[in-house]
Amino acid sequence: MNQYIGAIDQGTTSSRFIIFDAAGRVIACAQKEHQQIYPQPGWVEHSPLEILRSTDAVIAEALVAANLTARDIACVGITNQRETSVLWDRETGEPLHNALVWQDTRVDALVAYFTAQSGKDAFRDRTGLPLASYFSGLKLRWLLDNVPGARAKAERGELRFGTIDSWLVSHLTRSQHITDVTNASRTQLMNLSSLSWDEEMLKVFKIPASVLPRIVSSSEVYAEIAHGPLKGVPIAGILGDQQAALVGQTCFEAGEAKNTYGTGCFMLMNTGTRPVPSAAGLVTTVAYKLGQQPAHYALEGSIAISGALVQWLRDNLGLIHQSSEIEPLAASVADNGDVYIVPAFSGLYAPYWKEHARGVIAGLTRYATKAHIARAALEATAYQTRDVLAAMEQDSGIRLAELRVDGGMVVNELLMQFQADILDVTVVRPRVTETTALGAAYAAGLATGYWKDTSDLKRNWGIERRWEPAMAKEQRSRLYASWQKAVARAVNWVE
Repeated sequence: MNQYIGAIDQGTTSSRFIIFDAAGRVIACAQKEHQQIYPQPGWVEHSPLEILRSTDAVIAEALVAANLTARDIACVGITNQRETSVLWDRETGEPLHNALVWQDTRVDALVAYFTAQSGKDAFRDRTGLPLASYFSGLKLRWLLDNVPGARAKAERGELRFGTIDSWLVSHLTRSQHITDVTNASRTQLMNLSSLSWDEEMLKVFKIPASVLPRIVSSSEVYAEIAHGPLKGVPIAGILGDQQAALVGQTCFEAGEAKNTYGTGCFMLMNTGTRPVPSAAGLVTTVAYKLGQQPAHYALEGSIAISGALVQWLRDNLGLIHQSSEIEPLAASVADNGDVYIVPAFSGLYAPYWKEHARGVIAGLTRYATKAHIARAALEATAYQTRDVLAAMEQDSGIRLAELRVDGGMVVNELLMQFQADILDVTVVRPRVTETTALGAAYAAGLATGYWKDTSDLKRNWGIERRWEPAMAKEQRSRLYASWQKAVARAVNWVE
């Protein structure tokens, strides 16, 4: 048996290739950032071709670093930034436009139109999702309506659409046009019950079915890689990044939850084999589907801006020079100085779904310093997570005993302690924090027999650090009340 599993992790800010062994340990990793393109306020794009180049580069780099070849890799899994949308020519493979990133708000007018027609929750029963600029279906509608000639070409069957998983698979295999159920569930075009494209949604959004990929499970052998250093290696797993983290954290039982702290922040709770509708502002999504087994579903709270707020302080304000400087700067003051940042750069996602909200910094006095702003930036992620957890417990009826955490920000121990404090819940960091890529590797390895079943995966999971809540109840309540006041200032900023 080949010794290792590879995982492509194509994220919002970078592409990575990570090689894992059977114990889930990282053998090698390569990473390459790609450009963030902002054509106008609220619009966010990526170059699809740059994403392909960066993916090819990190695959080659990681293999060289580990002194491995394709013969050493049993299979490859893919995990990707979800909702980011690409439209390309079926014959040439050339994209017709830059990718519209999940944070992009250019479809706000379409959201407003459909909301006025039938309400924000008109399609929740079918898709599990509220009307919002976040999801892929209306991004596709915008591309078809605004790229010259696109709709006519689509009607003639000359175009392909997909989220980043579809774009990568098409490039790597040079044949397959597929997407897995987790990514499909983020388009607002898939029926949650049937796990197939919903004809009524296609009709309402004016989407020709011919552009859409075939929906597959999250764990099966799809095709072999057709070129490059991994030529001949099967692609056998696909999961949207947040669902991949759920699998990587081995949250296979109903009621188990994880929170991923990346560009955005995403909490998912496994709800079992039946979708649980949300009445508290969350979305219902597919968690994973392993081969022929029934799909598992999840409740999800999506936060648009968490780590991206630290990047904003670095890149836009010049408050810090490197993201790693945020923790010591924030720790240099005892508290936030009554400063609160609501990072609603592209509206507020769960549980508010206020697309007309915009970012605010509240509570400023002459006492406030850049250290207080740094601390408020970190705390904003923890407060938003509390908003989501409260909604999740309301919908599920489950009181969380612990929260499993992963993502780039979990190395920030000041944030993790404050997270435990403001939630009044134990926060647990696993030994392997690369859980997004690990989840994709697990899906691929299960499909090829590298791992026997999910019990093998559970044996790999272990605790590296835990944080217990230590904040007094009165202080917790006071801080959270001030956060809610700041949120109230952010909503309805755009008229």
